[in-house]
Amino acid sequence: MEELLQKFIPDLPTLILLVIIVICIVLLSKGADWAIDGVVGLARRTGLPRIVIGATIVSLGTTLPEAFVSVMAAWTGNPGLALGNGVGSIIADTGLVLGFACVMTRVPMNKFILNRTGWVQVGSATLLVAISVAALLTMPEPMLKREIGFLFLVLLAAYMYATYRWARIGGSQALEGEAVDDSELMGIPASLLQIGGGLFLVIMGARILVPSAAEIAIRFGVPQDVIAATMVALGTSLPELMTAVAAVRKGHPEIMVGNIVGADVLNCLFVVGAAASAKALSIPPNFFMFHFPVMLLILYSFRVFIAMQGKKGFFERWQGGWLLGIYIVYIIIQYAYNVNIPH
Repeated sequence: MEELLQKFIPDLPTLILLVIIVICIVLLSKGADWAIDGVVGLARRTGLPRIVIGATIVSLGTTLPEAFVSVMAAWTGNPGLALGNGVGSIIADTGLVLGFACVMTRVPMNKFILNRTGWVQVGSATLLVAISVAALLTMPEPMLKREIGFLFLVLLAAYMYATYRWARIGGSQALEGEAVDDSELMGIPASLLQIGGGLFLVIMGARILVPSAAEIAIRFGVPQDVIAATMVALGTSLPELMTAVAAVRKGHPEIMVGNIVGADVLNCLFVVGAAASAKALSIPPNFFMFHFPVMLLILYSFRVFIAMQGKKGFFERWQGGWLLGIYIVYIIIQYAYNVNIPH
């Protein structure tokens, strides 16, 4: 699909591209609404916390395309793209999406779930960096070998099972912070269909919107490196951003938090793991000097914010501003010093 879009989009008139962008925004908005409504319906039918469904089913849906792109990139000899997809998405999801949401509204914190999934979030990223540093110290050319990819996939399966178990044993603690919903009750098949259909619209809309917007930016004289530093991150995190906006707008921000935490875990264990298991991934030097430190700074900041809250039960706006500020500085440095994630 990417090659098809790259072939046809440059030949389209600017007016048609603008119409396409408007249609894609409508698809993104409607798809995100469907997905959130489906999550709420599934939570009511199964008794699972919405934050857990956001951290598993929704996150899996939003990261699946990135995993596919990363595996294909690894196979075709572009390992930097495969690793960049995972690391760049973690930075954008937590810095841009979660940071922006916390600035805009009061985002509830379910400490029972986040004290568990949150540690997996930061732990999986720390494990990725630790293995990468070990490879740097022991190999002429640092690489993530295929065995590491398979290890990450095993850890992913363990995480999905553990998240389900935590939800079941948590009782009322696992449902803390969820608003009461009295909308019409849907069946499980209808809820799953709504989630799947919504995510499909979101992903398709994002896949078409980003190259269309990039083409218009080129025609208006925006430098290529600025487009690279912004559009790649936007493309990887637009599904999470749109579901976050819909979740907050519909009064279910806990779904957004679950989606971000789950997407971070999956971007590390699933996206990077699947790509590395397909073919060993070389690790470019700028990951050690720039991308890895920024990723850990954002994730450990989020971890500290969870520990700080005590009985407040929500994230504060200044904390969102801190995460968003790190992301903005990260984008500026990418542009200024040309240290873009491979794309």
